[in-house]
Amino acid sequence: MTSTVTLPIWAFVLILVFAAVTFASHFLFPSVRWFFRRRLERAVKRLNERLERPIQPFKLLRRQDMIQRLVYDPEITRAIVEHAKQEGVREDVAFERARGCAREIVPSFSAWAYFGFAIRAAKLLATSLYRVRLVHQDKRLKDVDPEATVVFVMNHRSNMDYVLVTYLAADRSALSYAVGEWARVWPLSRLIRAMGAYFIRRKSRDDLYRKVLARYVQQATGAGVTQAVFPEGGLSLDGSVAPPRVGILKYMLEGAAAAERDVVFVPIALNYDRVLEDTILLKAQQSGKRRFRARISVVMLAILRQLWLRVTGRFHRFGYAAVSFGTPLALSEIGAENSDPEALSELVMTRIAAAVPVLPVPVVASLLLRDGEMTKTELAHRFSDTLSQLDTAQVHLPRNNREYAVEYGLRNLIERGIVTEDDEVLRIPPEKAHLAQFYANSVAHLLLGDSATAK
Repeated sequence: MTSTVTLPIWAFVLILVFAAVTFASHFLFPSVRWFFRRRLERAVKRLNERLERPIQPFKLLRRQDMIQRLVYDPEITRAIVEHAKQEGVREDVAFERARGCAREIVPSFSAWAYFGFAIRAAKLLATSLYRVRLVHQDKRLKDVDPEATVVFVMNHRSNMDYVLVTYLAADRSALSYAVGEWARVWPLSRLIRAMGAYFIRRKSRDDLYRKVLARYVQQATGAGVTQAVFPEGGLSLDGSVAPPRVGILKYMLEGAAAAERDVVFVPIALNYDRVLEDTILLKAQQSGKRRFRARISVVMLAILRQLWLRVTGRFHRFGYAAVSFGTPLALSEIGAENSDPEALSELVMTRIAAAVPVLPVPVVASLLLRDGEMTKTELAHRFSDTLSQLDTAQVHLPRNNREYAVEYGLRNLIERGIVTEDDEVLRIPPEKAHLAQFYANSVAHLLLGDSATAK
């Protein structure tokens, strides 16, 4: 027992390494994880005290635990068996397929990433590019049932929508977004998952994938997770408010019914004096294919160009970005005729459309498209007459001055060549008419007697 054992140095080093790994995995790492977990729980508890809607425990589950909970759900199990029969594969193969779908969809929410980084970054980016304005906030938002699941439903004008709403809803809750394939790019995907967003394939025909997605949305809705969705299903290609799609809203209604939890839909309407992707969206509309060729290299070059303009003192913000929070719609308060997914989607989009902020650039573009060339004086009179008709619309008037609003809208359009001024006469060049129409479409449904969209 006390005799000496001689070992080669490599064997002794190997034993030490194994001992260190064993100690770390069985004693050190669990203790460290427990320590940081406790600190995180205390931090989230303090955070929930100042949030209007606390972060739900479901959202704080470890990603692996959430994936396991999803793939072992009874409905997913039945879908796996059915998929195996239809495809003629073993059930364990179908199970791995379902697990892969769950890994693709499920987020890995980090309170630090969301509140420590994302909100600060969203505020910096939004206020650097735009003059951000909260045009309207319905008073009934404060009366929403604290036990209800809140779903922010928005029109989709730009990828800046995510940034603006994250920033402006920072004191309400951590939003869980449904994001498309564009965000599944490393390293962007890791950051977006950490912010609590879940990925969806908008055009997937895979029944097993859609069932996994449906069950995740249903579980999140039943657990009271605050979510944010775009009922239109994608970016508006022509600038107008598009018809709704049922998909995600249908899953939410099913989840709420199963959990016997009320759902409150909060309409959020967004509008811009300039949409960063306007020319890309118009090209996609003209081609008839919803494909956006905005490569990472193009985005980085655009960012570097803006940084250079800022350094040289030539940078100007892209006008106003306005957000309006409309009247909330509680599922428990609507009649049976409006509770089916199709009718509810239409009702939600109607409220979003009614809350779209009216900004200088869209109004000026609408008037010049509708009435043709005119002088600044004529434009100012027609602008004033138009605003006088918008009794219920959410109008943002810069400096509360109509003359300045006309001047501001014109300056933005002239700088981009959408409007030209020759001999004091304003006109839209034919080659820029489609771009002017893009902005006019955003408020065309609000302007009485507007015929711009017909041209």
